[in-house]
Amino acid sequence: MEELKKTIIFVGGKGGVGKTTIAAAISMKLSDEGNKTLLISTDPAHNLGDLFGQRIGGKINQVKENLYALEIDPELETTNYINQVKENVQGLVNPTMMEEVYRMLDTAKASPGADEAALFDRIISIILDEKPNFDKIIFDTAPTGHTIRLLTLPELMNVWIEGLLMRRKKTRDNYVQLLNDGEPIEDPIYDVLRKRRDRFREARSILLNHDETAFLFVLNPERLPIMETEKATRLLDQYHLHVKTLVVNKVLPEQVEGDFLQERKKHEKVHLEWINRTFQNKQLIFIPFFSKDITTKEQLRLVSEYL
Repeated sequence: MEELKKTIIFVGGKGGVGKTTIAAAISMKLSDEGNKTLLISTDPAHNLGDLFGQRIGGKINQVKENLYALEIDPELETTNYINQVKENVQGLVNPTMMEEVYRMLDTAKASPGADEAALFDRIISIILDEKPNFDKIIFDTAPTGHTIRLLTLPELMNVWIEGLLMRRKKTRDNYVQLLNDGEPIEDPIYDVLRKRRDRFREARSILLNHDETAFLFVLNPERLPIMETEKATRLLDQYHLHVKTLVVNKVLPEQVEGDFLQERKKHEKVHLEWINRTFQNKQLIFIPFFSKDITTKEQLRLVSEYL
């Protein structure tokens, strides 16, 4: 698979199609080949620990030679994110107003998009801070809609933060002219915003670098996953985040026994033709439907052979 040559790989797809299994199999393959690999789950329904037979949690843990894993808790990240904002405004707001500011920030924690913003902030930190320490970084993402919002945030946040900086600069320039005789003044809020903008820009540059970052989707040969994948890849294209590889998971073997499975195979054939017709410009990787659940490292290696 061409995408395995990239440094950062995002694995997305509809819930229940086997994203975590495929992300873990990719990580297993890359680490077996000698790459120091970090596998990160951003799905609140974490099950990396079940696959590797050990607790993972919110800190980087080694699961085998060359392979490390981390599970990000969006709720915890949102709390940490809000606490960081509280620290940033300390000393910048009148003490009599701090209680009201804190109350507003705590309310913001439950607002739509707060968890995505906090999660993306953590992903930026991982990409920028851990990239020098690992050869490969694999993201096992949440179901499709959540992933789309997450990956399109850099574009939206860049516009939003530029607007904040422009308004802040205008306010500061007016203050300097009116009250400070034209002398420049320190503005910690402007500095914090500028630093965040620079980090967003750096992360956005990495995400848009197709020589460095890959996006692949997992789907099953079924109607809803096909339709959802088609919509998701088309939307991501608009943000220049191009999905070039699809992993078609749980494909029945050529020969099946019994009326039920034979009938199921007929339906699957129609869906496979639909996939081949719809995604002609993408690399398609087909993974068979195994007779047992994938629950061990050796079974993950069996999956990785198809990659």
